[in-house]
Amino acid sequence: MKTLPFASLALSLSLVFTPLLAREVSLARNGLTLNANLETAGTDWQQRPFVLMTHGTLAHGAMETMQGLQTALKDRGIGSLSLTLSLGLDQRRGMYDCAQPHRHRHGDALEEIGAWLAWLQSQGVTQPVVLLGHSRGGNQVARYAAAHPEAALSHLVLVAPQTWSEKGTAEEYEVRFGKPLAPLLERARQMQDEGKADNLLEGVDFLYCPATQTSAAAFLSYYAPDPAMDTPSLLSAIKVPVLVVAGSQDEVVKGLIEKVQPLADGQRVQLLELDGADHFFRDLYAEDIADAVQALVVGE
Repeated sequence: MKTLPFASLALSLSLVFTPLLAREVSLARNGLTLNANLETAGTDWQQRPFVLMTHGTLAHGAMETMQGLQTALKDRGIGSLSLTLSLGLDQRRGMYDCAQPHRHRHGDALEEIGAWLAWLQSQGVTQPVVLLGHSRGGNQVARYAAAHPEAALSHLVLVAPQTWSEKGTAEEYEVRFGKPLAPLLERARQMQDEGKADNLLEGVDFLYCPATQTSAAAFLSYYAPDPAMDTPSLLSAIKVPVLVVAGSQDEVVKGLIEKVQPLADGQRVQLLELDGADHFFRDLYAEDIADAVQALVVGE
């Protein structure tokens, strides 16, 4: 998956053109307080179509992409909850601070997605919900759906979900940081073998954060070879209908359309290509995605 320089990505994610109308709600879990933005549509929102949303790498539930989708969905009578993954931090809001040590792992998101689904049920949501994920969040919600076929889900919507290859990951790491990935992976594996997986690697380049601190376990969870990081490979294991949304000008996730096209039968797996959209689906592209979600939940 090709990524943007951190400074450029942070700027892109922090620009907000619409006011945040959603109400912040919280959930206590494993000693942390998790936050999410709840956007309801009508006083009977628990009985109406509803979407649970997960953001991308080191981002948050109030980023422009998620905020725009929540507003567009509400305009169509569809409520939503945009969660902010804790990434191991209490009361996390905004972009992840690169000065903070990284102990979070890619798979941690699955437990938090499940916790928010349970929270929705505790609030009176009785019908299956749409699970939506953007970028890395697309891979995480796909993993959740594949691992939990019993979950009360009606559809999966994957917006520019992460793609992966071992070679591509190594090449992109070296282009971004000017150093090879393999020696760092070997160092992290050695620490894990020595029972030191929770110990920190110092001055390591990690995700969008140069020269940061990360546990060996965290580094391995994001960079060790794992075919399940390639979201299209998970589609066959997902029981509910899936909509994959791809932007023609997406420079972050590459090869998505080519990988999904052979799998898209127009029923169990649908592919929506948005001409001119980049990775963040701003403005009218959020409206296009909301129209597609509405067609899924109302137009059946």
